[in-house]
Amino acid sequence: MKASQLPGVPAAETPPQVAAAEILVGALSYVQRFRGRKVVIKFGGAAMGDPELAKSFASDVVALASVGVLPVVVHGGGNQIDEVMDQLGKSPKFVEGRRVTDSETLEIARMVLVGKVNSGIVASINRHGPLAVGISGEDASLIRAAPRDPSLGFVGEVEEVNVSLVERLLSMQLIPVVSSIGSDAEGQTYNINADTVAGALAVALAAERLVILSNVPGLLADVGDVSSLISEISSFQVAEALNSGRLEGGMLPKAEACLRALEGGVGSAHLLDGTRPHSLLLELFTDQGSGTMILPGVKS
Repeated sequence: MKASQLPGVPAAETPPQVAAAEILVGALSYVQRFRGRKVVIKFGGAAMGDPELAKSFASDVVALASVGVLPVVVHGGGNQIDEVMDQLGKSPKFVEGRRVTDSETLEIARMVLVGKVNSGIVASINRHGPLAVGISGEDASLIRAAPRDPSLGFVGEVEEVNVSLVERLLSMQLIPVVSSIGSDAEGQTYNINADTVAGALAVALAAERLVILSNVPGLLADVGDVSSLISEISSFQVAEALNSGRLEGGMLPKAEACLRALEGGVGSAHLLDGTRPHSLLLELFTDQGSGTMILPGVKS
């Protein structure tokens, strides 16, 4: 009998190498489950402005692709747009978590999202190999948009998604990185909330998962207490919280995107803290997860 097994003697701590091996074995079933499946990931929030977190995100996405998952990245760039607007002496305005976009703001958003943020994410991923391809919702009519609300200006709603370009890239084992800009039939450009684009794209691709990374751990039972994280919840419960006004601000489009994705057949939706390193891998490949998983559900 080993000394650690003697009565009254505490078991020895698990060696780090064994713990690492156990993590890998535990992840294996998830790797097998997701192999060949599409996962749409919305990248945004403070993590985009932190170089180390951006590198961590890029390595996670490459890790997914390396084990056979088909990741599609959708990004916003609200903080970066705000920075440029501030430099130009222009103050941002929001209504229910959506940016009011006049013609000048639209050009700023397009320049930042397509010219700066998209290329930065692509470059970060491609440091691991020639995998990422940056595209806009305008490319190949990927995102056909319509005006959401006249009071919001050039803010669009997703009217139609043409995934042929994305499907082609995925078939070539490439990682599409999509900026949340779309256009209508006349070629008018619209700024679209990235959560909304991610949800619509997940449905159009028949994705297995929709993952939204933001600055909060997920859905909280008590908004002021990060320890009150809800690890699993049904879409019906989220809809109740949405309709009762318990969700507000930037969480509104996130919750709406998750619900629409689940209604459209996506397997599950996840809200994660993008400022936590490797939260994406922890959520998808461990039993404990790292954020809130929303599952399709009906009223019981």
